[in-house]
Amino acid sequence: MKILAQDHEPGAGKTIPERRTVDRAYQWALEDLFADRDEWEKAFEETGPLMNSLEAFRGDLSTSPSKLLECLLLRDRLGELTSRVYAYAHMKSHEDTRGHDGQALAARATTLAVAASRSGAFITPEILSIPERTLSLFLEKEKGLEIYRFFLEELLRKRDHVLSSKEEELLAASTELAQAPENIFSMLTNADMTFPPIHDELGREVPLSEERFGAFLQSTDRRIREEAYKNLFGVYGRYRNTLSASLNAALRASLFYSRARGFGSNLEAALHEDDIPISVYGSLVEGVREGLDALHRYVDLRRKVLDISPVRMFDLYVPLVDEYSREIPYREAIGMVREGLTPLGGAYLAALDEGFANRWTDVYENRGKRGGAYSWGAYPVHPYVLLNYNGRMRDVFTVAHEMGHALHKYFSDRKQPYIYSGHPIFMAEVASTTNEALLLDHLIGSASSREERIYLLNYRLEQIRTTVFRQTLFAEYEGEIHERTERGEALTADAFCRLWRDLNAEYYGAGVELDDEIEMEWARIPHFYSPFYVYQYATGYSAAIALSRGILNEGGAAARRYMRFLERGSSAPAMEVLRDAGVDMANPETVKKTVDLFRST
Repeated sequence: MKILAQDHEPGAGKTIPERRTVDRAYQWALEDLFADRDEWEKAFEETGPLMNSLEAFRGDLSTSPSKLLECLLLRDRLGELTSRVYAYAHMKSHEDTRGHDGQALAARATTLAVAASRSGAFITPEILSIPERTLSLFLEKEKGLEIYRFFLEELLRKRDHVLSSKEEELLAASTELAQAPENIFSMLTNADMTFPPIHDELGREVPLSEERFGAFLQSTDRRIREEAYKNLFGVYGRYRNTLSASLNAALRASLFYSRARGFGSNLEAALHEDDIPISVYGSLVEGVREGLDALHRYVDLRRKVLDISPVRMFDLYVPLVDEYSREIPYREAIGMVREGLTPLGGAYLAALDEGFANRWTDVYENRGKRGGAYSWGAYPVHPYVLLNYNGRMRDVFTVAHEMGHALHKYFSDRKQPYIYSGHPIFMAEVASTTNEALLLDHLIGSASSREERIYLLNYRLEQIRTTVFRQTLFAEYEGEIHERTERGEALTADAFCRLWRDLNAEYYGAGVELDDEIEMEWARIPHFYSPFYVYQYATGYSAAIALSRGILNEGGAAARRYMRFLERGSSAPAMEVLRDAGVDMANPETVKKTVDLFRST
């Protein structure tokens, strides 16, 4: 794969452009949230009276079903407006993290979100103080409350971990402080850290950034891979103490909240929210651990095909064939994604077309732009997708992945009221990964050459390696550092590094030689600041494999079940919604089938 400058496509080139030079057609339409800053300010100001009105219900929720309904409707209205204000401000700040104005806007929105949360903190404790029999009578007498039935049932399920009104207010007020570790990590890694340039095949200097790092690791030139690897992690190593301090603070914040609510562990607290049995987490680790021999075989395959010995960590991402490694213009990527998702039916494709045509996406990297990719939005406005598209095949899959997130939100927003418009975290990666699986099956089936087919089969291996094996490694790491924090151990930078190195040695086996730089990789994983999120990439991928196979094998019936899955949002328990779609995540065979797919591929 060449990394020489490509000037034929917007966003590509030797230098990273300033945002003002990027074609507006490739920038997201945040004006659909608010036409301009003045409209945002007006909405910001409107939240104040709404919070005052909401707090006026304090102490009255048990007096009548109509009072309870009025309060819940007002809370939803405040939540909807606040989420729009918050999303706009933060997405605006992500356009250029160097700008003080954008950071100030995001800080104001964060303060507002905390205030809004605090203003409604009395609601849950007050509802839980109402006898269950009285709540049942309220539901019978006030038909408008029927929409909140599942919401109320979930509150009762969580009753043992809900505190008094005053205590809930204190916890709500503290969330802004609890976000500080992640904010520090984000500003340090996105805005302050810069990396030495590397040299291309002709010896010319080219910029190194987080977004370009992945492309460099896929270079067939081993020197380029190693130089990018050492340059990036060398910088992270210089900040090892700051990064360990920020992660330590995040771990202790998690421990504070889980203990405040009476949970036995941070893991129990995280899984309780979506009613996920802890056994699901354990089954994932156990199932993947049983399949590590297949991962070791894959490492040996890489050694043979690439003709290198020993394999090093920066050798794990380069495609085993390079004939298919080419620049893919963004417009071509859109067409590839659309063709791959055809089995989902006309309604899905129409929504996909709407998103591509109406600037839901922010496509290309620019200086200061937030790294990575995500989907975000605010009810009832359409979702948004942030990309840093770089013309690689992995970027095409990222488009499919993030549009999967976006359309999950799109369909749930259309079918559900605000209170159920989101979806449980446990299901967060299912729709996105189903898109990737369908796209990959389509590309494998339509491959025009043996080399292309081998490339895509290797891509499947890499998907499972990085999404199931690697994310389960992350999950084990996360579980261990939370447990050590719960035991009162002091986690130093050395402790973080040693544990990371040891787990990589176990997962990849003796066939990989671990460089010292790998010890700092934990420090660039943003998801560690969202407790026990990463395991859901592995469970979500396993669910997605089952769903995509059903859609391809059964056709319309399975596609209709899947569309219903997208529309249900959080209106029912996550495990139930998945079972109705055709996947039982309580059954360890679901994960083992994905490991078996890795073996057979």
